[in-house]
Amino acid sequence: MRGLLYILTHLITYIKKYLRCLDVRLGSHLSVSQGKDQVFNFAKGLGCESVQIFIRSVRSWTSKPLEKKEIEAFISEKKKFKNDVYPTLSHNSYLINLATTDKDKLKKSYDAMTDELTKANQLKLDYVVMHPGVVPSAEKNLTIKDALSNIANQLNNLFSDFKNSPVMVLLETTAGQGTGLGSKFEHLQAIIEEVSKKEKIGICFDTSHVFAAGYNFTNKSNYDAMWNEFEDKIGMKYLHAFHLNDSESKLGSKVDRHAHIGQGEIGLKSFELLLNDKRFEKLPGILETPKSKTYEEDIMNLKTLRDLLK
Repeated sequence: MRGLLYILTHLITYIKKYLRCLDVRLGSHLSVSQGKDQVFNFAKGLGCESVQIFIRSVRSWTSKPLEKKEIEAFISEKKKFKNDVYPTLSHNSYLINLATTDKDKLKKSYDAMTDELTKANQLKLDYVVMHPGVVPSAEKNLTIKDALSNIANQLNNLFSDFKNSPVMVLLETTAGQGTGLGSKFEHLQAIIEEVSKKEKIGICFDTSHVFAAGYNFTNKSNYDAMWNEFEDKIGMKYLHAFHLNDSESKLGSKVDRHAHIGQGEIGLKSFELLLNDKRFEKLPGILETPKSKTYEEDIMNLKTLRDLLK
């Protein structure tokens, strides 16, 4: 009898582990203030299965090179937690704008993105998430179409410079605040169409941004309609990650304000639909919700999301 119970216990554990790996891999954007290599142990302790970090300064153009011991320590920890916390994403600098035609600003943006990809490769990350860009207010003659084309051209140059890199760049959906690009699926479609190395480009779908941009997915019919549009204009094959955030802002407000899961305008139903959608199995779902130094809010939001799994 004990032998049978032993077998059944391990069988149930295996089944639970197998079913868990078929869900969205829930995680969070975490600080690396204690050292980049410490983030995996930190993530697992919070209950994360994936993680996003900043690997360079996001508020300045320049960033000092990574030290050899820093790279080695990070890679060692990444290997140690390879079955528990993956994939690993970085988010690039908010200053970068590959849409601009201003030569000085474009050079700074390109150099900063080059630095981001260099560090991402050194640390063996899986993805770099980037906001597509903005139409600068000073460049009044720059059309949205030309701005999107500029982004694609610069990405082509980057992918040529990093032709042997396995790191994929993910264009993040945006709220459409100001003159920001990426709030419409057509924007992302236009960029991808002009990118020559399509295996190096993908999409990070931010739930708060998409909602604020005007896409309603708060019930099953609207949810299905939105994803049908996404498939028609971009294609599900380009979807590689989620930012899971509720929204303080109303539908179509174009205001980027994140809220805790189920405590904003989006509501729990939308996240329930997404988390139980088999098309998104194994994709990372990163929290960018408000958090304190204790990260207790992440623990709360992760539990809220897991309670929605059927």
